[in-house]
Amino acid sequence: MNMIRLTTVSRREIQRFLRIPIQTLVSPWISATLYILVFGVIVGSRIDFLEGIDYIDFVFPGILMLQLIGGAVGQSSSSLYFQRWTHVIDEMLSSPLSYAEMIFGYIIGAVARALAVGMGIYVIALLFTDATPDHVFAFLFYLVTIAIIFSLIGLIIGLWAEKFEHLNVLQSFVITPLIYVGGVFNSIDMLPESMQGIARLNPFFYMVDGLRYSMISYSESPLVAGAVGLVTVAVVLFLTVWTLFHRGWKLRA
Repeated sequence: MNMIRLTTVSRREIQRFLRIPIQTLVSPWISATLYILVFGVIVGSRIDFLEGIDYIDFVFPGILMLQLIGGAVGQSSSSLYFQRWTHVIDEMLSSPLSYAEMIFGYIIGAVARALAVGMGIYVIALLFTDATPDHVFAFLFYLVTIAIIFSLIGLIIGLWAEKFEHLNVLQSFVITPLIYVGGVFNSIDMLPESMQGIARLNPFFYMVDGLRYSMISYSESPLVAGAVGLVTVAVVLFLTVWTLFHRGWKLRA
């Protein structure tokens, strides 16, 4: 892998979202602030939740993950889609860039945007609560791994999309609903027993639960199995995206 070529693609992707900071950074910061104010401060102050855990500390990891995913998916999917639409991707495919260099460049750009969004939200949260992670390395692991997974999902969306509206289909009808029922705003023990098993099949439950553990040391799932599962999903998605690029799916006429 040529580091100069990889750095060039990565820099272009990072500059792309920095040129429109109101849309890519400020907007999710405002959305997260509203979530924190409504669910964490206003509603949370009236909820007797878990012993020793304030409600705002419980929901904040889920709010952070929600915006993290949006940033990663939005960056990679829109970038690849518009490069297909404007035929910029044709120049990349005819250049010395390897498929791995292109994919990693997209990933780095998406992860950079997701982490910029996440760090801004973290700073905002410090105004309302002590958001200091209990397990810093686990916190960074979940942030980066989740961002990588959804940057790869964004690339698949960017390849599949034929219209601009298609970019939001998966996030609106699959990702967001699963996040909301994945334990962001409630403990899984609050659900009826008949629904707890179904909730544990939701992959977003393990993401938010792992991120929550890294911040407040509270978990409702097997953490090691969840972490291994996330890494496995990331590897499988990368191989899938590489295969699609190699076959030229939706890339070549």
